[in-house]
Amino acid sequence: MPSRPLERLAVPRTMRAFLDSLEPQGLLRRIGRTVDRTWEPGTLAKWMFQALPPERRFGMFVEHVAGSSMPLVTGALGASPATYAAAIGARVDDINDVWIDACRHPHPPRLVERADRAEQVQAHVHRGARATLAMLPIPVWTPGKDRGPYITTNVVTRDRDTGAQNMGVYRTMVRDDHSVVVNFAPNRQGNMNIQTWHAAGLPAPVAWVIAAEPAVHLATVANLPYGTEELALAGGLVGGPIDVVRCVSSDLVVPAGAEIVIEGEVHPGETDMEGPFGEFAGYMGPVDRRPVVRITAITHRTDPLYYGYTSQMPPSESTVIQSLTNAGVLLHALRHQLSETAVEDAYIDLTFGGFLAHAIVAMTPRYPGHAKKVGRLIAAMAPFKRVSVFDPDVDIRDPQHIEWALNARYHPVRDTVLIDDVFFPINMDPSVRTPGSSSNMGSKIVVDATAKIDAGPLSLPPRAIMERGLDLWRELGLPEFEIPKRARLRIERS
Repeated sequence: MPSRPLERLAVPRTMRAFLDSLEPQGLLRRIGRTVDRTWEPGTLAKWMFQALPPERRFGMFVEHVAGSSMPLVTGALGASPATYAAAIGARVDDINDVWIDACRHPHPPRLVERADRAEQVQAHVHRGARATLAMLPIPVWTPGKDRGPYITTNVVTRDRDTGAQNMGVYRTMVRDDHSVVVNFAPNRQGNMNIQTWHAAGLPAPVAWVIAAEPAVHLATVANLPYGTEELALAGGLVGGPIDVVRCVSSDLVVPAGAEIVIEGEVHPGETDMEGPFGEFAGYMGPVDRRPVVRITAITHRTDPLYYGYTSQMPPSESTVIQSLTNAGVLLHALRHQLSETAVEDAYIDLTFGGFLAHAIVAMTPRYPGHAKKVGRLIAAMAPFKRVSVFDPDVDIRDPQHIEWALNARYHPVRDTVLIDDVFFPINMDPSVRTPGSSSNMGSKIVVDATAKIDAGPLSLPPRAIMERGLDLWRELGLPEFEIPKRARLRIERS
């Protein structure tokens, strides 16, 4: 549990307020020249995530996109833990605690009758032929390999029988100016919701929410049980309800403060080929037949901006926001739903995000086999591929400290659990994917790297001597440094 009261900073309630807060910190860069959306934004984003360490990354605000009057923003939500923390009004070290608080105190959305003020999403309404995707600066995210432009944002569907809405990120290929093909894969909530309409012979409503308040975007990528509404979780993040309004062509509700909403419907049996598209695992996603959605309306605020997630080869924006979101959701589930209060921290590697990733927890085992039990629970809760469990004296965000603990405390024969015959849906795992294969069976590993014996004192001078040595270092004018967390944890035990 947090050792001090959780302090919240100002929580941005619009995407613009968030972007405005980033710029003075050097966490947002404006690009003034006109760019070609068919290759330049996607390529620039790839260079940033592939070449820069997290502390040097930033969101990109492209002011002029050829063929569109709207600016394009990408990378701002998930450039780094620092930009993510700013999106929820938190310090980086408090991200998990903010998520736990949000999960424990959700706020259902608040329905408003109108959203037609200049700063609201229905200030301008386009229907029929006027609802053309050509007005939006939709990029090609993997130039030279993606089939075309892709919308990468929150997608809203609803269960016709229960009325529960779901928001998820489903890659959406632009087919023409008035239709798209969506990767509503089987066994995912969006497809399950659509089938409730098609079973009755009815078209299913769909909506894309672009550049809503940041909390909505981050809640959307959480791995939640079926029927749990992401907008209530977003309300928990901001400490109050998210204002929503009904779409102009369906009964779906969408955030009233979003910049743009695209509305559409998918008719029973209408499909087309979708893909290829660069996916989170670092490979081109497969081509398959997926539902076609006909655009029925586009609404937006005055002078809107377009936001798209950049994904593809990890690390990327989508994997960063998935990792940081789902670590907090995982920690809440362990502590408050499964009563595993011995778990003190959780982290997901910033590469594969919520799917096939490496989940890492810190805990104080209370009995023999406790760490393995927790590891098995985590493996069963979500589609993680690896689960590692460490003692709380290990900084689970520091690869160097993790490697030391694996070398010093992990006995592979004794401390490994292998879980075979695991089904990963939608052909996600590239390690088992074969052309034309109908089998997606994979496996998982649980590593218990907690200390089982007392290996003796750490080979560092006692804390008092180390502190005197630090004073001497400064007295000699040697280079200044920030003490790494792993060093603090080790010195505290010396």
